[in-house]
Amino acid sequence: MRTEALEDSDGSPGLPEGPRVGPYRLIQQLGEGGMGVVHLALAPNGRAVALKLLRPHVAHDKDARTRLAREVDVLGRIRDPRVAAVIDADLDGERPYLVTRYVPGPPLDEVVKEHGPIRGADLLSLGRGLAEALDAIHSADVIHRDLKPGNVLMLDGDPVLIDFGIAHVADDVRITMTGLVMGTPGYLSPEVVEGAAVTEATDWWGWAATLTFAASGAPPFGRGPMDVVLNRVSRGEPDLTGVDPALAPLLQAALSPRPELRPDADEVVEALERYAAGQPVTQALRTDARHTQVLQQPATAHWAAPPAAATTPPAREPALMARGPVALPADRDDWAAPYADDGLDRGLGDRGEGGDLVPFDLDDEEVSDWQAAWEGEPGEPDPRIGRAQRTGSLLALLALFVAAATSFPVVAAAVALVWSWVARTADRSVTSLVLRRHQKGRRRSDVPFAVAASPWHLVVGAFATVVSAILPVVVGVCAVFSAALAMVAVTGGSPEPNARGPVAAGAVVAGLMAWWGPGGSGLRRGSRSVVRGVSPGRGGRVFVLLLLAAAVGLAAWSLAQGGAPDWWPSQNPSAVLPGTGS
Repeated sequence: MRTEALEDSDGSPGLPEGPRVGPYRLIQQLGEGGMGVVHLALAPNGRAVALKLLRPHVAHDKDARTRLAREVDVLGRIRDPRVAAVIDADLDGERPYLVTRYVPGPPLDEVVKEHGPIRGADLLSLGRGLAEALDAIHSADVIHRDLKPGNVLMLDGDPVLIDFGIAHVADDVRITMTGLVMGTPGYLSPEVVEGAAVTEATDWWGWAATLTFAASGAPPFGRGPMDVVLNRVSRGEPDLTGVDPALAPLLQAALSPRPELRPDADEVVEALERYAAGQPVTQALRTDARHTQVLQQPATAHWAAPPAAATTPPAREPALMARGPVALPADRDDWAAPYADDGLDRGLGDRGEGGDLVPFDLDDEEVSDWQAAWEGEPGEPDPRIGRAQRTGSLLALLALFVAAATSFPVVAAAVALVWSWVARTADRSVTSLVLRRHQKGRRRSDVPFAVAASPWHLVVGAFATVVSAILPVVVGVCAVFSAALAMVAVTGGSPEPNARGPVAAGAVVAGLMAWWGPGGSGLRRGSRSVVRGVSPGRGGRVFVLLLLAAAVGLAAWSLAQGGAPDWWPSQNPSAVLPGTGS
């Protein structure tokens, strides 16, 4: 792979004179984002480079310069021909800039769009090349966090990985207090969708999703609203209809929502080698160490619950050790890449958003997700992913819901629906603001835009609440009758679905189905946002204790009352729970 020099035969530049930034002459704009603009430029020796220049209104912002310095440090750690490298940077000048290798090749998504899905040896070359790039990145203690087709440039048939604007270094010091940037829906791993910390496994999952796109010619989890795509990711439901049936089982396994069930990168590459040679693919996959199950036909995997954390694939597990800032080597190769700021639109594919590595607890200084998103800068983090998941608070809420259902089932169900509505609306509101800020930066129109969009978020949240409640209600009612029959089998007599025990069982099952079932991703994210906003920092402990005390008190009162639950405002339980007497 090489980078061409743009010059005449006599060595003089062959392009019109343009504006200069330091020693570099700007030729044309490659893309722009909220914080910076990327230009194709010429170095003094006539070599084509990519120069990212901060916009004037953020050039003197301390945080913007710190983020640019962080990007220089990240790229300065990596030396590999399959990774776009940094050449030069001026972080202290009037207009800070970063110079990187220019890769004169189209992005992978454009290649697939023009030529169709990639097969055989070409797919093997793509997979192996990206795997080598990730090995180099991870060995430098860096996690890319946004591996997708738009960030892979194809140069003479070989992949080159670009865009490290949201990459993370193991010893990175946090610049803001707002969490982490959203990754591109459909290429963001299930564990990160659920709010877990980002690990190397996140990059390997994005690698598998990118290979699936290349093999199928379509986004692996389809298109549509973000919630829909992320729900498919969490449930492990890729669309493999365009994939060669011989390859589909491999990619299905590699996109499992459970990290421990995914084949590692070496297994996938070995399977691709067999595929390129026309041999059976699944024989390359082991099923012993991690109990990986390989499907013989394309299928959709359904998991009861997405993982809470990621694990690093065993075959590629370089230790993340603390290391200080890395200075650029003096003998650095004269390479540079079209490099973009977070949220930059290069016109070469969809921009993505990414994540951060370590979740954190702000204690008393913790702010709400909405406030964190509102105060974010262009390309700044989504405040939800990586923050405390507040599992204790949510379990206490479930306990209170069950206790309330044993006393006043209709009232408890109504309150649960209102909670779902509020949570889903909060999720959509925060997501909308984060994506707007990520793509366009802070604007004066943010306030009127947020106000104007609020009714729409309320309507969509209400619709999602009603639709998502259907299955939990049906399953919950079935659980009530099943529990009543089970009690008869133990104690004898006639089944009493109107008793408090079966109703409690139905409430538990309905609650879990709403949380983990179809459409549950918005409820999960929104509920965590609401809880973090209502009881920030150390107040969360008090919040949990109050909820548990209320649940215990309500349960004790219910037991003391005896008899059947009060179905108020209905006077006849059969109107609410079919098959029960009055």
